[in-house]
Amino acid sequence: MSGPQCCSNPPTLDPASGAGHVEKIAGFNTYVSGSIQSNLTILLVSDVYGYEAPNLRKLADKVAAAGFYVVAPDFFYGEPLVRDKPDKPLPAWIKDHGPDKGFEDATLIIDALKSKGVSSIGAAGFCWGAKVVVELAKVALILAAVMLHPSFVTVDDIKSVKVPIAILGAEIDNLSPPELVKQFDEILKVSEVDSFVKIFPKCAHGWTVRYDVNDTTAVSCANEAHQDMLEWFAKYVK
Repeated sequence: MSGPQCCSNPPTLDPASGAGHVEKIAGFNTYVSGSIQSNLTILLVSDVYGYEAPNLRKLADKVAAAGFYVVAPDFFYGEPLVRDKPDKPLPAWIKDHGPDKGFEDATLIIDALKSKGVSSIGAAGFCWGAKVVVELAKVALILAAVMLHPSFVTVDDIKSVKVPIAILGAEIDNLSPPELVKQFDEILKVSEVDSFVKIFPKCAHGWTVRYDVNDTTAVSCANEAHQDMLEWFAKYVK
């Protein structure tokens, strides 16, 4: 379920980007924005390009400005995907950085946050990160979930979700095509879990974090998705 779209529009990584800072949480380098005193925490799980992507950090800062404490860990141990790297193409990279390991690592982050007194935690996942987040939602380790242009997520995953979940999909997406996202919607409609499912017309996989900041249409589409995400967390992470 990974392919060219998973790697399209790679960002220029910048470890100095963002208004927040990097600190260690559960041993992971983590971009942090906002105050832990808010007690309302959002875990952002990146796509394959990792936590140094400027647009991801910009989004973390936007979520923090809405009153949340935001953490975006480096679940790739300093090795995000490098597009067109001949000695480690995507299939080989995924073997070393599977979402199953990401889920295990995310539980360590959540445990560390709870040990600091944080009790209200939501999570959003982008592409690769969406699979991590749906696994957290299946065991109710978070209060609410948002998946944005998900990869690797299956119908069976959605059937097992136990917390309110929002799914933001793209019209142009080979990884989670609209037909699959509509299946997710139908499953959630008959479940006891509150849900919000939206397919963004004319948008392509990755649009929420890999947009061109100079493209006003792309920025507008990304901002719309960000607002949907924020409203979902405002509703359920209390």
